[in-house]
Amino acid sequence: MDHNPYLTPWRRPEPGSAAGKGAIERPEAVQNIVWQTRSAPPSAYEEALADDLIACFAAGVEELGALVAALNARGSRSPSGAEWTEASFTAEMQRLGW
Repeated sequence: MDHNPYLTPWRRPEPGSAAGKGAIERPEAVQNIVWQTRSAPPSAYEEALADDLIACFAAGVEELGALVAALNARGSRSPSGAEWTEASFTAEMQRLGW
């Protein structure tokens, strides 16, 4: 499974008084696995962006400016369809929570 279909985003997680299926007694003491906190599977856009990022990192690209240039060279585009800038890429990473 690639997401948590039972995630209730409006409900603040609170420690339970008893262990049980779907309950974490101490949320701060467990590893946060991304797919457990996603309310839906990644979109095609997110999958494509992740693939492009993996390819760039695999090629040794590490600096923000070089990463933005490499993404643009690969044809990766922002959600609006524009080429990436350092500012738009940073804002998108924050929006996606990556």
